[in-house]
Amino acid sequence: MKKLVLMMVLAMSVLIVSGQVDTTKKEMKPKATTVKGADLPRAITDNIARDYPGFTVKEASSATMDNALHYHVVIAKGTETETLMFDRDGKFLKKLAKKTEPGYTPK
Repeated sequence: MKKLVLMMVLAMSVLIVSGQVDTTKKEMKPKATTVKGADLPRAITDNIARDYPGFTVKEASSATMDNALHYHVVIAKGTETETLMFDRDGKFLKKLAKKTEPGYTPK
């Protein structure tokens, strides 16, 4: 009888432990919203005009990451493109790495 009770307690404890879910580590992908080039903050367009002469805004989006609004702006000049990241005030944060097409091998 003691073995039966011990086995039931052990089985219940395994079920309880395996049923617990850690909800503190939820990773949420930020949802991006398309932004028209004309609707970007002036500080961003001024920064692009100053630091990337001849480039135009090809596409832009905004997303909230780490409780802060960021803008991702793709600029182009001919076949050359760059993806830049700015904060909500238009401060340049970083240039994002270029993605290559599958099967592309740089020479």
